[in-house]
Amino acid sequence: MTRRERSLLIALAGALSALLPALALSGFTVDDALITARYAHHLARGLGYRFNAAGPVTDGVTPLGWAFVLAPFAAGGPLAALAAAKALGALAWTLAAGVLALAVDRASARPARFAALALVPASAPLAAWSVAGMETGVVAALGALAVALPALGGALAGAACAGAAAALRPELLPFALIVALSAQAAPRRDAAGNAPPRPAWARALAALALAGLPFVAVAAARLSIFGRAAPLSALAKAPDAALGARYALACFLLTGPVALIAPAAWRALPAWPRGLLAAVAVHFLAVAAAGGDWMPLSRLVVPALPAVVLAAAHVASVADARATALRLALALAGELFVMVRVGPTAARVGSDRLRVVEELRGALAGAEVVAALDIGWLGAATGATLVDLAGVTDPAIAALPGGHTTKRIPGALLDARRVDALVLLLAEGEAPASPWTASRFARGVEQRVARLPGAGDAFAPVAVSGVPHLRYVVLRRRAGDADAGEAPPDTGAQRDR
Repeated sequence: MTRRERSLLIALAGALSALLPALALSGFTVDDALITARYAHHLARGLGYRFNAAGPVTDGVTPLGWAFVLAPFAAGGPLAALAAAKALGALAWTLAAGVLALAVDRASARPARFAALALVPASAPLAAWSVAGMETGVVAALGALAVALPALGGALAGAACAGAAAALRPELLPFALIVALSAQAAPRRDAAGNAPPRPAWARALAALALAGLPFVAVAAARLSIFGRAAPLSALAKAPDAALGARYALACFLLTGPVALIAPAAWRALPAWPRGLLAAVAVHFLAVAAAGGDWMPLSRLVVPALPAVVLAAAHVASVADARATALRLALALAGELFVMVRVGPTAARVGSDRLRVVEELRGALAGAEVVAALDIGWLGAATGATLVDLAGVTDPAIAALPGGHTTKRIPGALLDARRVDALVLLLAEGEAPASPWTASRFARGVEQRVARLPGAGDAFAPVAVSGVPHLRYVVLRRRAGDADAGEAPPDTGAQRDR
């Protein structure tokens, strides 16, 4: 077998290790993916960068520019944009995983290095988020290329990939800078054994520029367009230090970094692998400082997981074989626990969301302004103006006190925004009560809206979705003082007549 053939086989093995679990979890998505999809649909229609067709331009997508990538595929609606995003994420991560496998091969000559690749197919977060329809799959691919390309002679190309990842996900900036800088630290020689023509400080400066300037450019664009350098989501979702610490710890235990706990081996590592370890550690600290995330399957740490795989290969190359086997077994145990426990449920999320869209589309027909917390699927179910009770796409609501699920919505807001329909999610296992305002809803915002003075008189329930765990109640504004009934049907989503 030639060297080229061997490399192709290794790359193919890496790609398949990413693709197969992604296909198994291809049904996974989250509501926020459809928010970006609606922006992309309006771009495709020539309506501009806006969530509501007749609304203002708002900064409702954290990865600025991602909606423009999806716009060419979005003419058919938000669901078409979502399908394109899922395909792009899966393709990008699959190809990058092949390159990552080549970098693992270059880690050393010890066979133990390949054991680190087992972390890829066992990772439900990597698989699910590559096909979720958000930018995460592409960012994970950029994270993989950022750490893999230096091993293949492309240190500056890796720095550029790190910079692109940080431009899409702001919390990745410390990770990107450390990866880009540490990749330049090791002495470099060309095929003839000659030192590179540029001095080390010039290479380091170029790497830092490639890794940091895209982030700065995006922040400057936001400041110019929206009046703030940080994404709107940072205002809508205020960081919670305690929640962030718990989130980062859980991710550390369940996503593979346990394989890197080898202090004795660290001392034997060259500068570049030590840089990988530092980048992973700093990213987990950045995620904790950001307050963690409400989405499932460790979304915020996914872009750093390819670095975990490559770092684990380097650690395995210098550590005792038995200690390596134990660490990898512990890391795989955490990953497989998540895959078995959460994977089957995650694979059904997309079909469940689509079912809700179809069930409640009729109940929303004719509504002009709909207020809700989960606005992603609503954007696929209706073309009405949506009032985002989380504030993710609405600067005025984002600035209200409370977290994105606990905003203190003022009593006058529904009338001021001319809301003629509400969509509220019932708490787990709850059925609609009579009167509907006595129902127990899932999040603080919804509970607050239900308790607003006059809400029971102004709105009447007309439908409730029949999907377990996604029991949304649709309420329509009453016509005058006419009694539209108090209790929605317990199953299905047929509108009362």
